[in-house]
Amino acid sequence: MLTRQEDTRWATLSHFGAVAGCLPALVIYFVYRDRGPFTTQESKEALNFTLPLTLIVLVFYGLAFIPAIAPVAGLGGVFVWAFMAISGLIGGSECNKGRPYRYRLNLRLLQ
Repeated sequence: MLTRQEDTRWATLSHFGAVAGCLPALVIYFVYRDRGPFTTQESKEALNFTLPLTLIVLVFYGLAFIPAIAPVAGLGGVFVWAFMAISGLIGGSECNKGRPYRYRLNLRLLQ
């Protein structure tokens, strides 16, 4: 079981991890989901938000290898990544204050 402070820390890190895509939230969710309720809730929220966006970024970067659309695909990937990173930083700062954070645009794949 996590202490309240540790629970808040891991929940915050799951949102801040959006800078690196969905992998940090995925690892935190699977490692800490049964140890703290706040971490479980927030890492699930962060994972639901970052997983589709990470896949979209990867598709854009894959399309960037096609010369005809490379500039547009590369910029699209950068913009989606920037949106994900900034949103994750906002979510992490709210979580760090002990408040749950809900992304406005979220698929909520994991229930």
